[in-house]
Amino acid sequence: MEVTVYILRCSDGSYYTGLTKQEIEARVWEHNAGTYDGYTAKRLPVELVFTETYDRIIDAIARERQIKGWSRRKKEALIALDYEALPELSKRGPVRAE
Repeated sequence: MEVTVYILRCSDGSYYTGLTKQEIEARVWEHNAGTYDGYTAKRLPVELVFTETYDRIIDAIARERQIKGWSRRKKEALIALDYEALPELSKRGPVRAE
């Protein structure tokens, strides 16, 4: 069974990360048709900007959770396939004195 992790760019410029066991084109169509009430329903249309495919659903779930926790800049580096930038984007900024 193949599972696809995907990122959509919503009409408001935000990103949505999800996963599906169905064909990705069908899943994107469902998002754009407003089939499900959720994050993307009020941000249509959406555009598919990234996919990764996994053989095991447990791996896809772990990757989806990982990406959902990332900053916008880090998601954009992934979308651009700029894998070299990802470690630097994982580092915290300087600690601010209070």
